[in-house]
Amino acid sequence: MAIELRDLVDLFQEFLESYYIIELQGAAAKGQKAISVDFFKLAKFKSEAAEQLLDDPDNTMKAMEEAAKLMGFKLRVRFKNLPESQQAFIRNVRAEHLGRMISITGIIRQSSDVRPEVVSARFECPSCGTVITILQTDSKFKEPSRCTCGRKGHFRLLSKELTDAQRLVLEEAPQTLEGNAQPKRLSVFLREDLVEPRMERRTTPGCGVCVSGIIREVPIPHKLGGIMTRFDLAMDANHIEPLQEDFSEILISKEEETEIKKLAKEKNIYQKLINSVAPSIYGYDMIKLALALQMFGGVRKQKKDNTIIRGDLHILLVGDPGVAKSQMIIFISKVAPKSRFVAGKGASGAGLTATVVKDEFLRGWALEAGAMVLADKGLLCIDELDKMSHEDTAALHEALEQQQISIAKANVQATLRAQTTVLAAANPKLGRFDPYGVIGQQIDLPPALISRFDLIFVMRDLPEKEKDTNIATKVLLNQSMLGAEPEINAVLLRKYIAFAKQLRPMLSDEARNEIKDFYVKLRNMGTVGDAIKPIPITPRHLDGIVRLAEASAKVRLSDKITIEDARRAIDLQRFCLTEVGQDPETGQIDIDRISGMPTSERAKVIGVRELIYSLSKDHKTMEVEMVLQEADRKGIPRHKAEDAIEKLKRDGDIYEPKRGFIELTK
Repeated sequence: MAIELRDLVDLFQEFLESYYIIELQGAAAKGQKAISVDFFKLAKFKSEAAEQLLDDPDNTMKAMEEAAKLMGFKLRVRFKNLPESQQAFIRNVRAEHLGRMISITGIIRQSSDVRPEVVSARFECPSCGTVITILQTDSKFKEPSRCTCGRKGHFRLLSKELTDAQRLVLEEAPQTLEGNAQPKRLSVFLREDLVEPRMERRTTPGCGVCVSGIIREVPIPHKLGGIMTRFDLAMDANHIEPLQEDFSEILISKEEETEIKKLAKEKNIYQKLINSVAPSIYGYDMIKLALALQMFGGVRKQKKDNTIIRGDLHILLVGDPGVAKSQMIIFISKVAPKSRFVAGKGASGAGLTATVVKDEFLRGWALEAGAMVLADKGLLCIDELDKMSHEDTAALHEALEQQQISIAKANVQATLRAQTTVLAAANPKLGRFDPYGVIGQQIDLPPALISRFDLIFVMRDLPEKEKDTNIATKVLLNQSMLGAEPEINAVLLRKYIAFAKQLRPMLSDEARNEIKDFYVKLRNMGTVGDAIKPIPITPRHLDGIVRLAEASAKVRLSDKITIEDARRAIDLQRFCLTEVGQDPETGQIDIDRISGMPTSERAKVIGVRELIYSLSKDHKTMEVEMVLQEADRKGIPRHKAEDAIEKLKRDGDIYEPKRGFIELTK
């Protein structure tokens, strides 16, 4: 039975005096506009009042605010910690929830600007001077229809009470979805103290929040006038709480924790991880180890000068069609905690990073988060990266290295956090990977973007009898549903990763020296006497080795990186560099083969250019054949010299005034 409003005010006054008098005094002293009340304290005090709050929140909250007013405190009351029965998924919100208080959890997909909204307005009747107050509950501004004196219309507006308002679009968290379900969205309106600057900073797109509030119906205008019989749903927020966005969100029982610790101590744990990553795909042990370590991740560090060293490992898979790149990526997207999957052709730069859109409710600009922001502190899988346009891939540069996304569009300037691990796959332009070609030219991605990946793996489809037999056996077993079971099932693996990611292992002296020796030796392996020395490895790769070693230590749940972890990381980096960075002409590792022109090629172009400059002193116009003969005497092969001349022509250093002759560009 519902409690009468007058009795409810007296009851709440007693409740506030018993439980919240100190909080009320503190809020008043600090100039705060609201206090938070724990639902379970109210339920303990009077269960009927707590039930009434859930069923009739509007009147119940007004009664509590009136009770606070009678005590001398003009404050809003915010209710937190609602019972489990009131916690709902966005996809399950129905008409039965209208007018009731519920709690929903999700990720902020879109947030509008904070704008003033009219709460109430005071009008004066010009005929009799009566002052009429109208509460503004709808989206359309309302005026009095008539006065007590009989006058209709044309009332003078005296004043209006404004409050700040903001609209959020909340999307279901990926971990709450089942199967191939699409995440549902719900509009949430924040007002007054919920949009204060300190709260606004914690409700940017990509943040996870738990919102308690009242479900309202929103009329949809009909194109012919009036409103439609179908209504939209929105939530009028009463309390909003930012969630701690880390892997501790995944619940791990005591038994599972014991099983994880036992698993981490096994000697063959790395082989078990390899066998558990995409078990339906034969081979690729080094790639599977790298993908497992990527899910565990390195350690994010903030230096004393406030610069950040990212802890996330980015991996790029490049290779022939039909070698199971997409299958691997899809498997990782399903196992890794807080992961998202996008395909290159169906993704734009704005969809990957963030964009500014028009807000139809508050008539302003709203910031909408893309996949990189929504997967913050998680993993983003991008298939068919090569199919994206250059304008769209350009948006990834800042997100991959600085791990933030800066937006400056319309009147919105914002920086969003994107501490996201990226696993991407790309196919060569000509169908199959050419081991003699430069990788950057084959997959049509800018060198600066390719260099941001810690590991680049080449997956080639080469005929080999024994390997082909094993692949055929594996594929046919999968077809008959007899494929191998993973040694660590997907549920336990996800919890294992979540548990391990909270560790922060440190480099031991032995591991530090091992990595340093490898870096120094590889950097100084160039042939003695070379005019231009190839660069086999860069400091960015050194950071990548440290991240891999940290991930290797996390697998063992260790807070110390040993020499074995360092060697495992070095082996992975060396494997990648040999696959994509080895110059077939010199046999040396040359990092420029990954992103641009190999050093050996550059040396020949520079040699031919210097030769042309020296010949131009005696001949303004040179015969191409004469240049080729002179290059041959200098030890530059004819076909290499021809290629160098073509490149110099494309770059505009020389031009061809007539067929068979070249001249320096002035």
